[in-house]
Amino acid sequence: MYAIIRAGGKQAKVKSGDVLEIERVKGNSEKLEFAPLLVVDDDGNTVSDRSVLSKAKVTAKVLGEVSGDKVEIFKYKNKTGYRRHQGHRQKYTRIEITNIELPGSKAKAKAQPKKEAEQAASEEE
Repeated sequence: MYAIIRAGGKQAKVKSGDVLEIERVKGNSEKLEFAPLLVVDDDGNTVSDRSVLSKAKVTAKVLGEVSGDKVEIFKYKNKTGYRRHQGHRQKYTRIEITNIELPGSKAKAKAQPKKEAEQAASEEE
C-alpha cells in the first residue's frame, strides 16, 4: 500500500518504512500525521474520494533535522568592481513513515505468512 502526501508544499509517494526529508517542521513532536491526497492499496485499488481520505491518515516518526547541500550565490558585474557572495543551506526534517491507515481496509500482512508456512509444510509431506 502506498500513498501520496503533501509536506512542505511538495508531494511525495510514500509507503510504510520509507525514510524521506521534508521541509523543516518546527516543534518537539515525535510523531507527525499527514492527510493523504491519494491511496493505492495492495490490490491496486485507488482511493481518491475526499470523504474517505479525510478519515485516512499517514503517520510518521521524526528522526531528526539535517542540512541540505550548500548553495553558492555569486553576483558579478564586469568592469565596475561589483561582487556579492552569499551562501545558503536549507534545513530539512528527516522522517520515517510508520503506518498508512485507510478506513475499511483489513491488515493482511500478518495472515499471509501463516498460510505460506502451512502450504510449504504440506508440500514437503
